[in-house]
Amino acid sequence: MALDQDTVRRIAFLARIRVEDERLDQIAGELDGILHWVEQLSEVDTDGVEPMTSVTEVIPALRSDVVNDGNCRDRVLANAPDPVDGFYTVPKVVE
Repeated sequence: MALDQDTVRRIAFLARIRVEDERLDQIAGELDGILHWVEQLSEVDTDGVEPMTSVTEVIPALRSDVVNDGNCRDRVLANAPDPVDGFYTVPKVVE
């Protein structure tokens, strides 16, 4: 797929990059090479190949899905400027 200057100019506009007119032909050639490489990738037979997220088999450590309050109220309230009776206090907003 050969790209012309207008197409490269449009791609640059969509990518929000400034391309000088004298570089349009050079970039067209580079983009054409990239598109050719992507076309080569589509020719690879990937039937039966599972997607991978890592090059090694990693089994994440799981925890039980239990809702709790973290049991650290005092440490959290230590960050509050003016806690009262175990709660945050905020300025009154509504009269």
